[in-house]
Amino acid sequence: MDKSRGSGQELWKYIRSYLTVYLPKIRGLSSRTIESYRESISMYCLFLKEDSRIDFSKTSFDHVTRDSVMKFVQSLRKRGCGASTCNLRLSSLKSLLKYCADEDIGLYSVYQDVRRVPLMKVTRMPVQYMSETAVKALLVQPDPKTAKGMRNRMIMILLYDAGVRVQELVDLKVSDLQLQAKNPFTIVTGKGSKTRSVPLMDKTVTHLREYLRRFHSRSDDGTREPLFFSTRSGAPHKLSTDAVGVMLKNYARSARKTCSEVPERVHPHLFRHTRAMDLYRAGMPLSYVAEFLGHVNLNTTDIYASADVEMLREALEKADPELAKEIPLWKDKESLKTLCGL
Repeated sequence: MDKSRGSGQELWKYIRSYLTVYLPKIRGLSSRTIESYRESISMYCLFLKEDSRIDFSKTSFDHVTRDSVMKFVQSLRKRGCGASTCNLRLSSLKSLLKYCADEDIGLYSVYQDVRRVPLMKVTRMPVQYMSETAVKALLVQPDPKTAKGMRNRMIMILLYDAGVRVQELVDLKVSDLQLQAKNPFTIVTGKGSKTRSVPLMDKTVTHLREYLRRFHSRSDDGTREPLFFSTRSGAPHKLSTDAVGVMLKNYARSARKTCSEVPERVHPHLFRHTRAMDLYRAGMPLSYVAEFLGHVNLNTTDIYASADVEMLREALEKADPELAKEIPLWKDKESLKTLCGL
């Protein structure tokens, strides 16, 4: 192997160009996505240093092997990382090495070696969502008479009604709101800097108008100020996603004292799941739900189709109320054996 390649100089050169040129300028990925790739690569390099006792300056493609990558994934599991997280880290490494192989054919064997590392099987868990009672219990926790209470209530209302991701929420600007339109909506910038228009319900529009009068009364319609902010040193700064998460956690703790239906773990994405399930249960086609949520792949939205057992039972009751009371054959082991001829 070439001396420069074995010394590590080549490795770091490719990592730098991958993160600073290829991902942002060729692939056009967002800064958040690039940061995820950067974190995965950094974690692997740190693992190599700790596992092989090799300084960063001496780490090279010679150390990037199938065995080392598999040991890296195993170390992630021991630290409590889930299968999805491990697969994300592994896919980041494979993507880097594919780029390196495309740049230098001599590195193709390195890429092929690591490409054979299999992804972990991810157990598909049922979608978690909240009942209407739980959502109402959370919404009454903030005191709308206070500035902070009004802001926090508005955050929860928009998380649910617009079904936005928490990063999309904190990135919203006043100019993204189109409340004067015949059918009010907000422009949401999602993953990959892709935008979508999300309709807003009348009650949400009413709350937003009240919120804007209190927090953005001196702003014109084209302001680029963050919709939700905290004041530091006399200037508005958009909220962090962590701040929103902590806020919801605190309100959930209070809400559970009076409503047992509030889940133990309430997080921003739970509102998104809840809105999607409510729309699906109300009869909205999955393709529309996918568009509403900003899902590029319809398969991502399929999780809602198989999530609700109650919908299945309601359908059975409409077809035959007596049939719904019976034990489904696929859940009765003895009946299942009979069906299979055993």
